[in-house]
Amino acid sequence: MPELPEVETIRRDLEKKVRGKKVEEVIIKNGKCLKEITEEEFIKGIKGKVFSQIGRRGKFLIIELDSGNNLVIHLKLTGTLIYSEEKRELNYTRIVFIFEDSSQLAFNDMRGFGNIWFIPRKEFQRIPSLHLLGPEPLEENFTLEKFKILLKRKKKKIKVLLIDQSFIAGIGNIYSQEALFRAKIHPEKLSNRLFDKEIENLYNSLQAVLQEAIFHRGSSVDTYVDLEGKEGKYEQYLKVYGRKGKKCLRCGEEIKKINLGGRGTYFCPHCQR
Repeated sequence: MPELPEVETIRRDLEKKVRGKKVEEVIIKNGKCLKEITEEEFIKGIKGKVFSQIGRRGKFLIIELDSGNNLVIHLKLTGTLIYSEEKRELNYTRIVFIFEDSSQLAFNDMRGFGNIWFIPRKEFQRIPSLHLLGPEPLEENFTLEKFKILLKRKKKKIKVLLIDQSFIAGIGNIYSQEALFRAKIHPEKLSNRLFDKEIENLYNSLQAVLQEAIFHRGSSVDTYVDLEGKEGKYEQYLKVYGRKGKKCLRCGEEIKKINLGGRGTYFCPHCQR
């Protein structure tokens, strides 16, 4: 599933490609992805409107229309957004937005788990998983002190806590593991048992990993591609994720894999204690 770096990459691309464009036509090929709205209502709400602002909250994309209403998209496991300058047939296309200049934005989803909402104004409480998101880890107000306070309030295995979207928004299985490896923290260590120095290391590691992943346009370990259908380049820089049985790049010990919170978790038993 795309995490913060992948969704932020898409957001930035949308900002360049579709912001300010008016939707001339909406084609719904499979409306399963639409939530709490009929196909007819969705088309009426989008057609003729301008994509005026492109935002992101955690793993959600939020496209504000010039009407003040919002188009909210969650890609889930296999959802993609593909932009093209002219009409283009794609596999697993669910919805196509065609703009006045004949360019198009297609929402595609092989497995069909992705969701799209049409939200009047800013009534984001209609989507609990969006409304209840935790703080954004790359925003200026997400300080080290704030991170310390949040951690001390919890008593959870640190890796499980990091991927809890109500705790911090946007961090998933890949980048939680990479940050913990950099910070030399075992993924099963309890959050309220972390020393101040460990918290500082983890905070700095999260910031660095997320920024680097955005710079390299995300990781395509699964089906993620950017707005042009290109894979991200950060996978080659991953230090621990997906490396079970291989030597640790820091100490040479064998990387292990355990299951935490239903997710496969990689770590170095020598470096991360």
